[in-house]
Amino acid sequence: MTEPVTTPSDTATNAVTSRRSFLAMTAGALGMAATNALGRDFGPNAQPVRYPDPDIVVLDPRFKKYALGNTPIQRIYHSDQMLWAEGPAWNGVGRYLLWSDIPNNIQLRWLEEDGHVSVIRNPAGNSNGNTFDFQGRQISFEHGNRRVVRYEYDGSITVLADKFDGKSLNAPNDGAVHPNGDIWFTDPGYGSLMHYEGVKAPNDSKQPYQKEAVYRIDGKTLKVEKMTDEIFKPNGLCFSPDYKRVYVADTGASHYDNAPKNIKVWDIVDEKKVANGREFASMNLEMKSATGESVVKAGFADGIRCDIDGNVWASAGWVGAGYDGVHVFEPKEGKRIGQIHLPEICSNVCFGGTKRNRLFMTASTSVYAVYVETKGAHIT
Repeated sequence: MTEPVTTPSDTATNAVTSRRSFLAMTAGALGMAATNALGRDFGPNAQPVRYPDPDIVVLDPRFKKYALGNTPIQRIYHSDQMLWAEGPAWNGVGRYLLWSDIPNNIQLRWLEEDGHVSVIRNPAGNSNGNTFDFQGRQISFEHGNRRVVRYEYDGSITVLADKFDGKSLNAPNDGAVHPNGDIWFTDPGYGSLMHYEGVKAPNDSKQPYQKEAVYRIDGKTLKVEKMTDEIFKPNGLCFSPDYKRVYVADTGASHYDNAPKNIKVWDIVDEKKVANGREFASMNLEMKSATGESVVKAGFADGIRCDIDGNVWASAGWVGAGYDGVHVFEPKEGKRIGQIHLPEICSNVCFGGTKRNRLFMTASTSVYAVYVETKGAHIT
């Protein structure tokens, strides 16, 4: 169902197999334009970038306070052996960034103290998203094993969820931990639609095992409850700073013709239920074509995180230069106020670093970072 595409990169030129079938919708002339436009060199011999970094883009005056004028976008890791970097999570105690390389079935770790990168877990269940709970334990959302797991202090693994209503989950994707101990997660099923990122289900259904949905694992009983299935393919998930709202990126247009490309939001009721589901932000963006005409393009939001002011920082991709990277939306109207352009498709983001004021971005075969004048709203 997926098709290969060549993803432009400053050092990598190999064809990369798509993780989702929507590549077919974004290839063609737009992809050729992106190849010609993505010329920034992030390699070790790259020329320095004149401040302010031109790829930190202020679209609205409200973003000026967050865009530092004397800091660059840095590529902190790249490997032509890494196939699809995903699920960054910051460990404040260990001062390291954790992320997944889904097709290679590993998790990697970057140390803040010296930039050293090593494999922390192999195999990793084709994990996608990762996070840490308030006790410092790692939680991973596994495509290959179709489950949510927690790594305990003694190194053992606790399976937190692998079924709902007596049926297997599709392939958990991303999630976040509530201060009350509950774990919310999404289950769009991409890892069961292909062998590349998991184990292909023995059918060709868009819903490999059941309807795509957002779930909550009770932190005390481990009972799994469905929060909502009023979304096509729920992907990235994050809470508002006060935990009164939950945001979910919808990438359902990868498989459903009538699915919007947007981020949705629900109000959280009594910490256990959701209500008033609605669109928070559209991924439509007015851009200039190669001939100078204004055109509206829409890619996909994937991983999302909130800062302490409630802004939503969303990874974005599958359009090309001028779009791919990170889009920042203010919390009241969901208006796009800023962008961070990257030369690769961005899959996910998280805030980290000693002060939680550094945005880490997993992007295809690389990991990027940039300091911003805000902090992540949550522990990772």
